Amino acid sequence: MHEELDFLFAEAEEKMGKSVSHLEKEMIKVRAGKANPQMLDSVKVDYYGTPTKLSQVSNINTPDPRSILVQPWEKNLLGPIEKAIQAANLGFNPQNDGTQIRIAVPPLTEERRRDLMKQVKSEAENTKVSVRNIRREAIDAAKKLEKEGVPEDLVKVFENNIQELTNKHTAMIDKLVEIKEEDIMTI
Repeated sequence: MHEELDFLFAEAEEKMGKSVSHLEKEMIKVRAGKANPQMLDSVKVDYYGTPTKLSQVSNINTPDPRSILVQPWEKNLLGPIEKAIQAANLGFNPQNDGTQIRIAVPPLTEERRRDLMKQVKSEAENTKVSVRNIRREAIDAAKKLEKEGVPEDLVKVFENNIQELTNKHTAMIDKLVEIKEEDIMTI
């Protein structure tokens, strides 16, 4: 293919990959009923006047599928960590035992599972729209290059390759949704 078309293709591939990576990160945030330390990623603790990620001031692990254990590196952070978890509005009720904070992850109701699936599907659809927009932008750029002298047959090959790339990323998005749906709907 033509150098400029190769560049357009690589750029589109990178952007589509970033869109799918973003979706993966968003799906990790969706609570599926099983305890996961990443559920607390959004929690910021007041650490000597500075809002700091919980993971930077404590050890977070999951001793079993229904609980999260937060062990602060400094004992005086127990109170601020407990307040920060409650303020994050994640639906958790942290239990402070004087040395660590235990969080019981409540099982999901059927209605909550359906709501989470709507959220996942909506996020996936937004990602698909993003991927299709990247495809459209790449094809428009290729057509401009065609007007500037790039052979029409190379542009057609490029359009087919971009469509294949789009299909590949759309299939990846569908697979992520399928995996997350199984995760959410499994009791």
